[in-house]
Amino acid sequence: MISFVRGRVAHVGLSTGVVDVNGAGMLFWATPQTLAGLRVGEEGTVHTSLVVREDSLTLFGFAVPEEREVFEVLLGVSGVGPRLALAVLAVHTPEAVRVGVHTEDSKAFTKVPGIGPKVAARLVLELKGKLVPLGAAEGQLPASTGTEEPWKAQVIAAMASLGWSEKDAASSIEKAMADSPEIAAAGSIPEILRATLRWLGQGARAVKAGARG
Repeated sequence: MISFVRGRVAHVGLSTGVVDVNGAGMLFWATPQTLAGLRVGEEGTVHTSLVVREDSLTLFGFAVPEEREVFEVLLGVSGVGPRLALAVLAVHTPEAVRVGVHTEDSKAFTKVPGIGPKVAARLVLELKGKLVPLGAAEGQLPASTGTEEPWKAQVIAAMASLGWSEKDAASSIEKAMADSPEIAAAGSIPEILRATLRWLGQGARAVKAGARG
């Protein structure tokens, strides 16, 4: 099994990336969140899961091992293939998946493209007991104030997995969404994450330009 790949990032696309490992280009499929954390020409590390089929070997990449763990558990659900499992992680953080299963919130999974009520109910039924929240003690889930946008906690968690502190992530999201209220209104987690990362990149370039000036 290929547990991870590390090397110079050779390509970052909409759904795939390539890492040059000692002259061999390792192509992998990944979520927008994972791909957003890679920079072409820089060294990158991607945690991976190799899916073996009769006619193919396909590598799937993740920013953190927790994503890979949830991905592999999702593959155990009847009717859920690797692309659909990856789609779940493109919408929900690993902890959000665990909480959704633990609280039997099947509606949370219908937000994933390709998952209807029947598949969502099957996910909850088959994963019950296999995925439990890591961020809270058994039976003591984090309380929600109900005043924040429903996507905010998931975007903060995604940014935290990329190395930002929760405080910095929350502040950056707030400022980025102030500049892009239409993206915030749509509530698409991948789009909000990409917009925030773009906003951070523009801020970093502005700082460098000011230092040169």
